[in-house]
Order: sequence, then C-alpha cells, then structure tokens
Amino acid sequence: MNARAAELLKSTVVWDNHGCMPLRPDDERFLPQLARYRAAGVDVVTLNVGFDAVAPGTSRAMLAAFRRWLAARPQDYLLIDSVADIERARASSRLGVLFDIEGGAALQGDVGAVSEYYRLGVRWMLIAYNRNNALGGGCQDDDPGLTPFGREVLAEMARVGMVACCSHTGQRTTLDVMECSTRPVIFSHSNPLGVWRHKRNISDAAIRACARTGGVVGINGIGIFLGANDASSAAFVRHVEYVIDLVGPEHVGLGLDYVFDRQEMDDFVRDNPQTFPAEEGYAAGIAMVEPEQIPEIVDELARRGHSDDVVRNILGGNLLRVARQVWQPATA
Repeated sequence: MNARAAELLKSTVVWDNHGCMPLRPDDERFLPQLARYRAAGVDVVTLNVGFDAVAPGTSRAMLAAFRRWLAARPQDYLLIDSVADIERARASSRLGVLFDIEGGAALQGDVGAVSEYYRLGVRWMLIAYNRNNALGGGCQDDDPGLTPFGREVLAEMARVGMVACCSHTGQRTTLDVMECSTRPVIFSHSNPLGVWRHKRNISDAAIRACARTGGVVGINGIGIFLGANDASSAAFVRHVEYVIDLVGPEHVGLGLDYVFDRQEMDDFVRDNPQTFPAEEGYAAGIAMVEPEQIPEIVDELARRGHSDDVVRNILGGNLLRVARQVWQPATA
C-alpha cells in the first residue's frame, strides 16, 4: 500500500455496508474474525442477520447473539445507533457494527416489526431476496412489482429511519420503490449489469433511479457478479468506475458481501436451488473480495487518477450522507 492510500484510509470513515457472519446464534467461532475489518482499515461494518431463505425468527435470534457478543467486548467494538456513534467508534479505534436484513420476509407480515428491528440496530432492509415475497418481486423471479404491503412497509421504514435497499430485488419492484420513496434508496451490495451480465446485477435504469433518490450503489465483491468468478481488486474497481461514469462518484460505496463461513455459503447454495440457480453460476467455490483487499482497492482508485475527495466518498462519505438524511433517533 502506498503512502497516499495509507493516508486516505487513516483520514476518512471506511464503511463496508454488508458482511456475512454465520447465521447460527449459538456458534461464536467466527466472530473474532471481525478484527480483520479493523486490520484492513475499516471503521464501520453492517452485518447481515438474516435473509428470506432462512427460517422465520432467524433475524431476531442473530440480533440477540451478535449484540450480546459485541457488548461483552466494549474495548474493541461499538454497537452503532447514530451517526455520532460512527465518529465515536473511529475516534476510539473500535469497529462500529450495525445490522441489516436481506428481505422483508423477516417481518412475518407485521409492519410493526420494522420499528422493533430498528431499535435493535438494523439500519437497512432490502425488499426481496432473489424470489418474490409479500413486499415485492425478487431479481430471479417473475416480478409483480411493489405490493400494497410493500408500500406500507416502505412508508414505515421512512418514518422510523430505516434505509430501503433494492439489492436482490426485481427490476419492476425496484423502480416502484425508487418512485415511491421519500428518502434515499440504496443498493447495499449490487453491481452494474453494464459490466457483467448476471440476474443479480442491476440495470443502468435502476442505477439512475437510485441516484435520483440521492442513494448509493455499494459495489459487491462476489466473483460471479464481478465477472467470470473474478474477485480481483481490478475487477471491483471496473464496477466502481462504471457507476461513477453513469451517475457520478457521490453515488458509489462499498458492500463487499464477504462471507466468513464459506462452508455455510456452499450449503445454502446447494440446499436452495430455487434461490441460487446453478445456471446463474451459483456453486461451491465462489470467489470473494476479502476485507484485506480494501487497501489494494484504494491503491487502484488512486492509481487511476481519482481525487482524494472521490475516494473518501466511495470509502464511506456517501453512506454517511445517506445515514444523516435517513436515520432517526432509535426511540422513534
């Protein structure tokens, strides 16, 4: 890592907006690996607590387990409730941790669960995970658009301060969300279809719609979404630059989607072929951009001539802007 990249990592908030620890509430074996984020220069990470294909109740169980483990280690971690907490974490050299839910199935039909999850640190939730649910359509299904319940949930998310996310969501539902939302909408971990053809990747129209809301596209580090199972830093930066060229550098961020337990990922893929169809490249051995590559990504962006301000915004500034616009006090 060159001196300029080192200074950029040191002088700005670095935020990976999607990481995946095992979804087993009684298994803490992988949690010490959160230290890898801090070693790579990351200040804040958003951890997944569930997605539509897992059992109902998983998100609540994982939130309890993660919060308990993190609270027992206050010298190393800080649970994030507010934007001010992000600065507190960084100033004290701790890793700030917040949470996300991948798909509205976790609500189990109860719009009131949005505020419950928000109080527990969930700061974004996506609409659907690959397949259709009660809120709308998934990207690998026959997308019917945002449902009346989905519209009700979107309004409640805006009220309490939870960011709406359209990763894994179908194009029709995505555009409905962008049109209906009164707040910035994100793609927490999605890549442009214009660089690599995959059903999980998003169209130029969706990226432009996201930017019109003031949102951010978090570039995903999964190899089959970046290219032919290519998880190189150069491949990652190609996707970053595509979004920059399309809508500007104020709408790009990081959402590596790094999965710490690769066996759990392989098992999910094998056991859920409808959610992870083999013809879309889902198989054992998917390559991933690792947290340790973030300094290399910064090097690559700097080498390609991007200004310090642009790189700082990609690393975390753009996500901070969205948080300031959307988040509300946790008691809301």
